[in-house]
Amino acid sequence: MGDVMFQTAELGQKVSREDFDRISQDLRAELLALQMELRSADFPVILVFAGVDGGGKGETVNLLNEWMDPRWIATRAYGAPSDEERERPYYWRFWRDLPPKGQIGLFLSSWYSHPINSHVHKDISTPEFDTQLDRILAFEKTLADDGALILKFWLHLSKSAQKRRLKSLEKDPLQKWRVTKQDWKNWKSYDRFIDSAERALRKTSTGHAPWEIVEGEDGRFRGLSVLTLVRDGIRKHMAERIAKRKMIAELAAEAKAKREAELAQVHSQRKTLEKKAKAATTKSKGKAKTKETKAAQAESVALTPQGRLQPRTVLSALDPNLKIDKKEYGLALKKARAELAVLYRQAKARGISTLLVFEGWDAAGKGGAIRRLTAGLDARDYRVTPIAAPTDEERAQHYLWRFWRHIPRAGRVTIFDRSWYGRVLVERVEGFAATQDWQRAFAEINDFEEQISLHGTVLAKFWVHITKEEQYRRFKERETIAYKKWKLTDEDWRNRAKWDDYEIAVNELVERTSSRTAPWILVEGNDKSYARIKIIQSVCDLLRKRLE
Repeated sequence: MGDVMFQTAELGQKVSREDFDRISQDLRAELLALQMELRSADFPVILVFAGVDGGGKGETVNLLNEWMDPRWIATRAYGAPSDEERERPYYWRFWRDLPPKGQIGLFLSSWYSHPINSHVHKDISTPEFDTQLDRILAFEKTLADDGALILKFWLHLSKSAQKRRLKSLEKDPLQKWRVTKQDWKNWKSYDRFIDSAERALRKTSTGHAPWEIVEGEDGRFRGLSVLTLVRDGIRKHMAERIAKRKMIAELAAEAKAKREAELAQVHSQRKTLEKKAKAATTKSKGKAKTKETKAAQAESVALTPQGRLQPRTVLSALDPNLKIDKKEYGLALKKARAELAVLYRQAKARGISTLLVFEGWDAAGKGGAIRRLTAGLDARDYRVTPIAAPTDEERAQHYLWRFWRHIPRAGRVTIFDRSWYGRVLVERVEGFAATQDWQRAFAEINDFEEQISLHGTVLAKFWVHITKEEQYRRFKERETIAYKKWKLTDEDWRNRAKWDDYEIAVNELVERTSSRTAPWILVEGNDKSYARIKIIQSVCDLLRKRLE
């Protein structure tokens, strides 16, 4: 039998009213004080409650809300998914409800309920059950690696105790509504339920997200046990995070100082190079290079680290000379848009969502390509989400949270102008993320994209590539065009100085995150017209493949 694991929670432990009142006064004060400290902490607290019917999950959650300040506690309970939830990957509703840093989230009938019940009722096989438990492990590890404190409580009753509990509730006129026919049906399946629960708990109890098994028959014992564990868990985690926060602050200060120094250096070098370019004269039209080309070459030499062997990358293998004739472009664009309009409407009719990601060099033409693509869509069906530095609300969550919340509904199109790849690009190169954080992000991103693809969403990722010389030409052009001048900043010039570092980072992200279901499409972007046609046609190809 699978109930061996739960024997320690079937001992009939009780707490007297006197002992409860004596202990609860100090414990309640300690919890409130910790909650106030927690508000300035750099982590959220996630408490998961599961267990047998009648085990006291609801009462325990109510006690937490009663003893602590409910303004900083979010209680979430889950039943059958709504239409809005069914139209997105399964974990969308859990990501949406995660508490921000400094707050507490209480989760009832959470990500464990459906897998366990499905296995009990034989809707899924044991291998399928294990696959769903692996997904839970990945989800919880992603949150814990970002600093979240996760405590999970299994509130247990023996089969006989559960029967007594259900009968007691039925006799109480104010509580009998809690007991349903399904509860008694579940009681008859008690042994199967405990077998599945034991498998789930053994597989998912980890150092970063442990299960605590609590005897649930006596409410006072149950309440004091859970709240004491919550107090001790928050205290311990808070001390660990304070030490880590100090180290992170020191590293961040170093990175900021380095970035500001680099920005000042690049600004100074660029001004010097511009003066040299203006002073240069050409000897003959046939042999002399233009001032812009001279300046670009000089800048490339001056701002590229010397003595480094630059490896060949997927970007250096692209042909920068690919282009489309201007006369052909207009007709090709009309045809591509018309095909896109038909295919995306067919996908919409079948409830197939589309998610497009655009990354690329500064001035590569991402925005222009997105505008040409969306001209073939109905404005009511798509959303362009530009990604900049996170807001205060977004910084209070895991970095993937702001992307999960924008996953499209069935039949809709979401376009990200820059994306979650900032973690392994800008944050990596500029030192905003610690090495272990951006290295871990590859697995987190792959898991995120796998869930999107398994849901049936069409997912495509575009890297729009231009050469360094072409970028320089576009930068200089922006300086002379009034309505484009705002796009160019000293930050763009500073990023350009780290071209080689970014190219290496792009090569690795393509290598580690491109798959059949979430491919990277590398777009030769020196010719904007060619790039736009390739992007729209690529989206059409993926939609056609998905529809077939």
